[in-house]
Amino acid sequence: MTPPVFDQPRIALLAAELHHSEKSRVQVEHFSKRFPGMTVEDGYAISRAWVKMKTAEGRSVRGHKIGLTSRAMQISSQIDEPDYGTLLDDMFFEPGELPSARFIAPRVEVELAFILKKKLEGTHITIDDVLNATDYVQPAIEIIDARIEQLDRHSKAMRKVQDTISDNAANAGIVLGGRRVSPREVDLPWIGAILRQNGVVEETGLAAGVQGHPAIGVAWLAMKLSPWGECLQAGEVVLAGSFTRPVVATTGDVFAADYGPLGRFEFRFS
Repeated sequence: MTPPVFDQPRIALLAAELHHSEKSRVQVEHFSKRFPGMTVEDGYAISRAWVKMKTAEGRSVRGHKIGLTSRAMQISSQIDEPDYGTLLDDMFFEPGELPSARFIAPRVEVELAFILKKKLEGTHITIDDVLNATDYVQPAIEIIDARIEQLDRHSKAMRKVQDTISDNAANAGIVLGGRRVSPREVDLPWIGAILRQNGVVEETGLAAGVQGHPAIGVAWLAMKLSPWGECLQAGEVVLAGSFTRPVVATTGDVFAADYGPLGRFEFRFS
């Protein structure tokens, strides 16, 4: 693991900017533009500092999310692996009403969530290890958001992966619904979903779109956390990655996520 380039005062300052952005719902400019030498490791250091601010305010860690799992997204972001962020307790929502005031520029993604019954740690973890450590898999929607603006307000350039990583891998919320199933009860890559927005089919996809098998990302994340002295804990929720493109959500939008045999649920931004 390469150490961050930024010193601790800068990491703390940028984490505080993200914290203020979330509360004020005013986006900040790209960190990577302001600090051209910024690295991926700097992004993770900022994200961890932000999580510490949240937990100091009473929030608790409930799991993790994996992003940029498709090959197309990795190419567009000029990276060769996914990224990850942290799920906090106040990010979890039941199907039904979602408060629009909690978000800045929300988008909706279709995913599967792995709920763990055993710890996953180490540097050599397989799909079988993930399945053995998983209590159940459940349909999930991730609400991604942008505390760092996606397009630079001046140049209109897209933000870099360093920015996204520092912004908790763009995570802002999760909706769990549908049926809980044993990870060996179903053929996970063949789980499909239809996402409707206001009655119109916007996205369809198969979980195979997540690196061929959604458990691959969970194994990757457990191994990626190891150099930090961290692991995936029993009871945690891990969002394995989206298998549809993100759909922009606005106040009043009603979404229906249909996972076929795994159930259907709705939520509305109000």
